[in-house]
Amino acid sequence: MTVNKRKKNERQRGHKTHGWGAKKKHRGKGHQGGAGMAGSGKRADSKKPSIWKDEHYFGKHGFVSKTPKVKINPVNIGYVEQHIGNFVLRNLVSKENGVYAVDLEKIGYNKLLGDGRISAKLKIKTRYASKSAIEKVKEAGGEVIGLAEPSARG
Repeated sequence: MTVNKRKKNERQRGHKTHGWGAKKKHRGKGHQGGAGMAGSGKRADSKKPSIWKDEHYFGKHGFVSKTPKVKINPVNIGYVEQHIGNFVLRNLVSKENGVYAVDLEKIGYNKLLGDGRISAKLKIKTRYASKSAIEKVKEAGGEVIGLAEPSARG
């Protein structure tokens, strides 16, 4: 003879707390005792040993710099020389009296580096440039203008 098992909630009909102890319990967020890492042992020792592995959990660490960091987006002089024709077609660079006037900010860069060869005369406006880049531009008969002060480079 088979016996049908009754469901748990049928058994608990008329039983006031349905297995949750006191009447106040099993009521939702108000009963959970905190959120996240609450009760992790900052005030009592309950779970402190499991938190010790995370060395950044207790205390303060480091500082936030108040000075803004400048995002350097560099380009090599060889790249500028190689793509100068394309930049002229897109009106990013202008040519005046045989000298190309290049504003690196328009192209999307803010620092000129000295890798590559240069043969054209370039008048480059940029905030930052390496020493070798400046020398190569001057040797080719051009100039670099608009440089930031060395102390402001960061």
